Amino acid sequence: MRLTSLAGFALAFAVLASQSSVVKAFGSKDVAYASVGGETSIPFGWMDFCQRYKGECDARELPASDVNLTEKSMREIEQVNAKVNHSVEAVSDMDHWGVVDRWDYPMDGKGDCEDYALMKRKLLIERGFPRQALLMTVVRDENNDGHAVLTVKTNGGEYILDNLHDEVKPVNRVAYRLVKRQSQQDPNVWVALGPSAPVFASR
Repeated sequence: MRLTSLAGFALAFAVLASQSSVVKAFGSKDVAYASVGGETSIPFGWMDFCQRYKGECDARELPASDVNLTEKSMREIEQVNAKVNHSVEAVSDMDHWGVVDRWDYPMDGKGDCEDYALMKRKLLIERGFPRQALLMTVVRDENNDGHAVLTVKTNGGEYILDNLHDEVKPVNRVAYRLVKRQSQQDPNVWVALGPSAPVFASR
C-alpha cells in the first residue's frame, strides 16, 4: 500500500511539475479548458463531409491524447494557422457551391470558416499532432451567428485556431460562445460545451 501511494504521489508530482513548466513558459492566465458536457447533435456539415471523405471519418475510437505544449509545438501551430489563413480566400458556401452549408477542404484556394479549420486539422495531423487533440468546434460570434474554429487541446490549456485571426488564442480569450465540438475519443461523436474553465480545473 505504501509503495503504491508513493508511486501515485510521484506521478502526481510529475504531472504538476509539467503543468508548472507550461505555466511558466506561457503564463498562468492562458491555461484554460472549455467545460465539456454530454453528447449532442452532430453538425450536418460534418456528416455531409464524411459522405465525401469516408476514409477520413471511418476513424476508430482512440484514448484521449493532448498535444505536449512546448515552444516548438506552439510555433508549428501558429505557422499552420497563419499559412492557411493567408492561402485561402474567404468565400461563402452559397457563392462557392450554391448551397447554404458545405464543409470541405479548400483545394481550389477558396472556402469559409469550417474549410479553414478542416485544412488546419489535416495539416497538423500530417505533422504528427494527435488527431484526438484537434477538434472541429462550433461557436456563436458576437452577433450570435454560427462560426467554426479548430480547438487544439494541449497539456497547457486549449487554443483556438480561427480564420479571422492569425493569433492563436487561449480558449478563455476568444469573444465567442462555445457550442459544441468533436469528442477526443471519436471524431464522429460531438459534445456540448460550456464556458472556459480556470487553470487546472477538473476536465
